[in-house]
Amino acid sequence: MDFKFTPEEEAFRKEVAAFLEKEVPQRYRDARVTFFDMSAQKDWIQVHRSMAEKLGVKGWLSMHWPKEYGGKGASPFHRLILREELARYHSPGYDSIGAGIVAPALMLKGTEEQKKQHLPGIASGRIIWCETLSEPGHGSDLAAMEVFAKKEGNEYIVNGQKIWTTNGHFADWNALIVRTDREAKANYRGLTMFLLDMKTPGITVNPIINIAGHHEFNEVFFDDVRIPEENIIGGLNQGFYVVMSLLDYERTTDPAYAIADTYLEDLAEYARQNNLFDPVARHQYARLKAECDIARLHHYRVTWMQGQGKVPNVESAMSKMCGFEALQHVAEFGMQLSGHYSQLTEDSPRAPMHARIPSCYLRSFGHSLEQGTSEIDRDVIAQRGLGLPRLR
Repeated sequence: MDFKFTPEEEAFRKEVAAFLEKEVPQRYRDARVTFFDMSAQKDWIQVHRSMAEKLGVKGWLSMHWPKEYGGKGASPFHRLILREELARYHSPGYDSIGAGIVAPALMLKGTEEQKKQHLPGIASGRIIWCETLSEPGHGSDLAAMEVFAKKEGNEYIVNGQKIWTTNGHFADWNALIVRTDREAKANYRGLTMFLLDMKTPGITVNPIINIAGHHEFNEVFFDDVRIPEENIIGGLNQGFYVVMSLLDYERTTDPAYAIADTYLEDLAEYARQNNLFDPVARHQYARLKAECDIARLHHYRVTWMQGQGKVPNVESAMSKMCGFEALQHVAEFGMQLSGHYSQLTEDSPRAPMHARIPSCYLRSFGHSLEQGTSEIDRDVIAQRGLGLPRLR
């Protein structure tokens, strides 16, 4: 593995940086907004859509796709560079679900008709996606899901409830997995994944306000929602296998290490300006900087593997866990660094860094749960990576 960027990739980084320098709203940069804190901004949906379309016009959302699917056949490191620069410039605009998860699933499992219908919209940045996996009683236990789709003619009628649906309140399309066979001897063999237009009658989306007070997640109810049979992706009762392949991509789509490292540098600037870098703070900063670098190398590794045509599995779990836990540790450092000022909210003029410190800290608790829990990641690493026996 050689993690040295090519001259072409370095030139691309400069091009992206110059573009973001001009296009990212200054208030987002001033507020030190992070990718997982975007929903704190009242206009973030409009800004996110606007930036997504601008990235689409540039061809940057799909440049690493194969040419037969409208991409440029560029290295996956171009996607990584784009995400690193978006983090550094505190910019929205990257649809992690559509570009990061659904597009790879379509290229791996979709029909030619599905690819022609959906890939151009993802590449353009005009079509935003959500995914509905978790249910109120079933989070990590995907095989136990109960939302059911009954076949009627050439349609499936879906009833039930999903929860923790990121961006479901403004997404255009949904990657939905439901049960289609209640008699399957193994639960996971009775699941099917559908592509669902969110304008379909019978869908109700209710907001879930997170602990930081922001609207990012949703619960989604399906009341006799009709989905055409041709919207099945990967085959009837094959949804579990589609999701397993999706998770390997989902765990590598968000560069949490870059978000953590950018936030850490923002905190360091705040500390220098306010003479807060005592020996203890310097030691914590150095430790966290090393942790971010380790997480970065894990992410580079899975990106390199993808560029070699390999599908990372254990490596994806390691990358996700290290990156997201580094982000949690940096968020905790921000609270310690700012002391009593860490309690101040956005309505206080004395709140440091536009009150991002408590917001990022509160949001960070979810990082151990999303995209597969850290507990599940450790199980994957132990069983598939180290060959250890199952504990449950």
